[in-house]
Amino acid sequence: MDYKTMLSFGLPIGLGIAAFGSAIALGRAVAAAMEATGRQPEASMKILINMATGCAFIEAITIYALVFAFSLAGKI
Repeated sequence: MDYKTMLSFGLPIGLGIAAFGSAIALGRAVAAAMEATGRQPEASMKILINMATGCAFIEAITIYALVFAFSLAGKI
């Protein structure tokens, strides 16, 4: 098995794992933020800002994985 075959199998699997992990993390972050807002409605703006920042970082990881996959896909 040469490296091109390994890249052909590994890139979609790796990207799928990154997307799945990101989806789980986003769901947990938003659920925790909604629960915290329900407990303390007066702090909803602070919770929203922190949640949005965290979601942006989580999405950035997925975008990095996508860019990495596209850059390695050129070697196939």
